[in-house]
Amino acid sequence: MRKNNGYGWRLKMEKDRNNQAYEDFVLLTKGAEAELVEKKSRFIATVRPVESEEEAAAFIEEMKKKYYDARHNCSAFVIGSRAQITRSSDDGEPSGTAGRPMLEVLLGSGIRNAAAVVTRYFGGTLLGTGGLVRAYSGVLKEALERCETARQHFGVRVKIKADYNAVGKIQYILASGKIEIEDSVYAADVEMTVIAPIEAYDRLCKEIVEATSARAEIEEIERVYYFV
Repeated sequence: MRKNNGYGWRLKMEKDRNNQAYEDFVLLTKGAEAELVEKKSRFIATVRPVESEEEAAAFIEEMKKKYYDARHNCSAFVIGSRAQITRSSDDGEPSGTAGRPMLEVLLGSGIRNAAAVVTRYFGGTLLGTGGLVRAYSGVLKEALERCETARQHFGVRVKIKADYNAVGKIQYILASGKIEIEDSVYAADVEMTVIAPIEAYDRLCKEIVEATSARAEIEEIERVYYFV
C-alpha cells in the first residue's frame, strides 16, 4: 500500500510481487462459430470464453454431447494472462494433426481465456497429415476472426484524498496522463478512485505529492488488469 504520511508517499506494499513483468493481453469476451467443408468432411469450430480449466473441460464435454454423432471433437484452450494453462486433444485424429495446431492458433492470436472445439464429420476421404492441420487450423482462425475481444493492461487502483483546493491540480495531472476517474466522493475532503497504468504509477504519485505539497493522501488499493 502506498500512502502519503504528511511528508511524501512511502511504499507499504511490494512494488512488483516477485519482480514479475506484466504484459498486455487480449481477452476473449464473446465466442463465435465457423464452418469449413474439405473433401466432404465438415469441420465446425466453436470458441467460447472460459476462466478456469474446469470451465473449459465442461465446455468441451458440452460440445461432445451436442455433436455426439461426429467422428471427432478436437479441442484446445488457453487460460491466464501469460497462458499459464494450456491443453489440447486430437480426440482420435493422428497425433499432432488437430489439437496441437489448434493450440498454436490460439497462442499465436494472443487471445487468452479461450477454449475451442473443432468438430469433424468424416466425409469418406482421407485428408492426410497436412490436410488435417490446414483444416483444423483454418476453421479455428475463421471462428476467432468472428469473436469479440478486449485488450487488458496491468495497472494500480488508487484512492486519492485531498482538500478542495488541491482537486483542480490533481484533476489536471490525471487528465494530462489520460487517467480516468472511476469514482469521486465529495465530503469534508474529496476522494477520487483511479486506475493508473503500472508504468505511470510512480510518476503519478510524485506529481501529486509535488503539486499538493504532500498534503494529498495516496493509497494503493490493488493491482489489477483493466480494459483499455
